[in-house]
Amino acid sequence: MNLRTEIRSFPVTSPVDGSIYVRRNYADAAAIDAAVARARAALKPWQATPLTERLAILLRFGEEMKARASQLAEMVAWQIGRPLWQADETPRLALIGELLADGAAESLADVPYPSEENIRRYARPIPGGLHLSICAWNYPTAMLGYLVTAPLAAGNVVIFKHSPQTPLIAEVAEEAFRAAGGPDGVFQSLHLDHADAERLIASGTFNAVNFIGSVNGGRRVHAAAAGTFTQVHLELGGKDPTYVRADADLDAAVAQIAEGTYSNAGQSCCSVERIYVDRRVHDRFVDALVAETAKWTIGHPIEEKPMVGPLVRATAAETIRGLSEQAVRAGARRLMPDTATQKAAGLGAAYVAPDVLVDVDHSMPIMRDELFGPVACVQAVDGDEQAIGLMNDSDYGLSASIWTQDIDHGTALLDKVEAGTVYLNRCDHADLYLPWGGIKNSGMGRTNGRSGLIEATAAKSYHVRSKIV
Repeated sequence: MNLRTEIRSFPVTSPVDGSIYVRRNYADAAAIDAAVARARAALKPWQATPLTERLAILLRFGEEMKARASQLAEMVAWQIGRPLWQADETPRLALIGELLADGAAESLADVPYPSEENIRRYARPIPGGLHLSICAWNYPTAMLGYLVTAPLAAGNVVIFKHSPQTPLIAEVAEEAFRAAGGPDGVFQSLHLDHADAERLIASGTFNAVNFIGSVNGGRRVHAAAAGTFTQVHLELGGKDPTYVRADADLDAAVAQIAEGTYSNAGQSCCSVERIYVDRRVHDRFVDALVAETAKWTIGHPIEEKPMVGPLVRATAAETIRGLSEQAVRAGARRLMPDTATQKAAGLGAAYVAPDVLVDVDHSMPIMRDELFGPVACVQAVDGDEQAIGLMNDSDYGLSASIWTQDIDHGTALLDKVEAGTVYLNRCDHADLYLPWGGIKNSGMGRTNGRSGLIEATAAKSYHVRSKIV
């Protein structure tokens, strides 16, 4: 492979205080080639390992990660700024393995097709082969379940590239997999820069690439795989809307919408970024949202116990501030007092206090571009038809939600919403029991559930004739 061979160092700048938290080296060509060779050597033995044994190793992997929970949580807090008390993602990672173990035998079983007296027809899900999994930084431990645990359960082997913002998570995960009895070469982490990752994909080395990240990153992965016939799975960004009907239970809806907007400082692909409220209840909703937002304190994620810490980097925070200021110049109004903003400024350049904007509309970039920050943008609407039209007026389609006490009508409205996952009276929730993924610029393919596991395999058809006549 035509890869650059010099050892290159990269820093992880902590958004907590702007310090260099750690430095690591990107893998050189020799290390990359060696990892690929180990993965290829491990593939057939791993595929031949009985499903029950593979699942037992993956269950132990989840337990090994839980045993490292405090170490991983501290790494998450310092590397991306999430408050330490919220930073343990290992229970969710372990639960993904448990759900796979419960359902994998059924999901990966032979699928019968109409047969005849001496002809049996069935399809068998078989492993795809060598996977490259590329992980985003915002849920750096939990997302291993989608990118590592599920492909391994299906019988694939995985080379794992984490975000350069969160490299330590990958190192701990590889060590935990070995401690769980994982065979050599089945799961390996590599620190790859973007150029080398793209070269590897373009070389046709992998049978599949699983990517969670930005739309631009997804485009580059898709372009690199062009012509290689590599299966590409992309889980990308979102601009997720919610609609509050006039009959909604506002007391219940407001608190959950605030959590869907501000949790993880708004840095979730399924964060609520557009809030449409029936004009008849708009003012009551906004007053309640302002009061709820005041509870979302900002502070130092290690020394304090705030609801929100810094964004992942200062440049991200500057983008959020710029989009908010641009919206205000275009006619939007900011409703939160300046005290939280002033505290955020005193904490550092990466801190953005939760805020509420009203009088926004779709002419403003803040209602069209992915925000990835703790700003609630509220637009009044005149009923269902306008709300659904605005919800669908987006380049994204990851998730969307509607709040109403009329369950039948609300469910019928969800049928009209363009998104991979839709919720009634809930939001910002990646349900581990259901397939997860988006449409439009939010990606292609699904994780979770039976669909997610099947997408890590290929259907091999069997036509078995027992007697030649």
